Amino acid sequence: MARPEKTAEVQAITAHLQSAKSVVLADYQGMTVAQMTDFRVKCREKNVVCRVVKNRLAKIASDQANVTVLKEHLTGPMALIISADSQVDPAKIVVDFAKDVDKLKIRGGYVDGGFLTARQVEALSRVPSRDELYAQMMGSINAPLTGIAGTLNGVMSAVVRAVDAVAKQKAA
Repeated sequence: MARPEKTAEVQAITAHLQSAKSVVLADYQGMTVAQMTDFRVKCREKNVVCRVVKNRLAKIASDQANVTVLKEHLTGPMALIISADSQVDPAKIVVDFAKDVDKLKIRGGYVDGGFLTARQVEALSRVPSRDELYAQMMGSINAPLTGIAGTLNGVMSAVVRAVDAVAKQKAA
C-alpha cells in the first residue's frame, strides 16, 4: 500500500498537470541552492509552479492526468515548470534563466496535448505573451486615431493662427 505522503504528492502533481496550459521539463542538476531559489522566485512572480518531482510519482500522475506523452521523457533529475494561466510563461522563464545559469537544461515541454522538443520550447519562449499581444493590438488600433487627432489639431491650429493674423492686420 502506498504511503500517504506519496499519494498526496501524486494527487498534487496530477492536479497541476490537469490544470496546466503548458509544462516545461528541465534538468536542474548542478544548480546551487541559491540559483534554484532565485529560479523559483522568478516562477512565482509569473504565477508559474516549479516542482522538483520523483520520476516514478510523476509518471503515475501523468497517467492519472491523461498526459501520457510526458512519461517517456521523465528520466533523471527533473523539475516540472507548470502554468495554468499562460502557454508561454514557463518557456520564457526557463529560457531566460538558462541564459544566465548554464546548469539548467531544457529537456522538453508539453502544450495542447503534444510534446515539444527543447528547440520548440525555445521557439515558444520567443512568442509574445497574451498581455504583449493585447498591447500591440491596442497600439495598432490607437495609432490611426492618434494620427487623425494630430491632423485635426494641426488644421485647427492653422485656422486659429490665420484668424489671429487677419485680426492683427485689420487692427493695424
